[in-house]
Amino acid sequence: MGGVSNRFVALIGFFVLLAVSALAAPVRAQPAAVATDSSIAGDKERTDFTMTLSTGVAVEVFTLANPYRVILDMPDVSFELPKTSGQSGKGLISAYRYGLFAARKARVVIDTVLPVSIDRAVMTPESGGAVKLQLSLVAIDAGKFGAGTGASRTSKRPTLSARKAAESPPGKYENGRDRRRPVVVIDPGHGGVDPGTLGPSNVYEKDVVLAVAKELLEELNKLDRFDVAMTRTEDVFVSLDDRLEFSSTRTADLFLSLHADAIADKRYVAQTRGATVYTLSDRASDEAARRMAEKENSADAIAGLASFTDEAEGGVRDILIDLVKRETANFSMALSNSLVGRLKESARLSSKPQRSAAFKVLRQTGTPSVLVELGYLSNKEDEKRLTSPDWRRKVAKSIAAAVGIYFDRRTALAR
Repeated sequence: MGGVSNRFVALIGFFVLLAVSALAAPVRAQPAAVATDSSIAGDKERTDFTMTLSTGVAVEVFTLANPYRVILDMPDVSFELPKTSGQSGKGLISAYRYGLFAARKARVVIDTVLPVSIDRAVMTPESGGAVKLQLSLVAIDAGKFGAGTGASRTSKRPTLSARKAAESPPGKYENGRDRRRPVVVIDPGHGGVDPGTLGPSNVYEKDVVLAVAKELLEELNKLDRFDVAMTRTEDVFVSLDDRLEFSSTRTADLFLSLHADAIADKRYVAQTRGATVYTLSDRASDEAARRMAEKENSADAIAGLASFTDEAEGGVRDILIDLVKRETANFSMALSNSLVGRLKESARLSSKPQRSAAFKVLRQTGTPSVLVELGYLSNKEDEKRLTSPDWRRKVAKSIAAAVGIYFDRRTALAR
């Protein structure tokens, strides 16, 4: 397909579906393409985004507002691009991200500085069976853009049934499971098209926290006291709602969300480091905690999910008020105390190691939940530790020990 057909032209401004068939490499029984190159060219009136794929695949393109984004959905594409790809932009594009959005579904999310329309969408064959995908974006006014051509897709997000759920056998956590063993859910933050923070040595947060989560899974299993599940076991995106659903369907007794922090202000990078444990609160303990919650709560938008109000802030407030009335909040703080007590044996703590804010992923009225920022990837010393297998094992042992202490204390209180 050397250009855009009349049918595709008619779709500009709505959904654009591109595919290379006869001119591309033959379709395989299990098609898999690799993205090998990408580039941006142009100015703030017209900007071209180009990506080279090893073979032709169907590409669906649409736009979203709040913030302005262009979304490219593709099946089964892996990305062999430099990790710094997409960190900066040009013209109408400020940045872009890429990765798995669900099982066997890849996504590219392009952030734009202005509302845009897709003026031209082309796939052209290259040598060796490769294809080049090119989008031409032009600036338009906000009125014409509206909510974007993908605004009606708010309900289309990865579901638990569409993902490889966890390492546990199906049905193990259904009603009627053995309640003698507490259920611990480990939640490695970010994943897939949502990479999280990028460290100075081009280390992604999503990779660091997944590695620590796997170590923690092993350490908790060694204790032979808990049923342990992970919200993701590979580099795939999991929405915030799905993380909450995952915990709820397993009637979790404890929820641990793992992250790695970063700061943008270079004046404070060298001295800002260490681990922090966050609990849920409708009012942030300080401005840094508020900003952190705001950043983590934007994960779905970063991955290209359509924006919509969280069954309203009133609903969130009701959850938080209800949480305060329950002993769950006290148990979450007890868990935070145990974690800080043990983490200081294997990791450096931040200047304020216990903080609170309105993290969406912690909105679990019946499950004590904490979010652990393991360190600052923006700090070279912390990054060095976060990427050390020995350090990861030590931290995982500390967290596992803290979980054991927490349940020991709960059992003693119950008696």
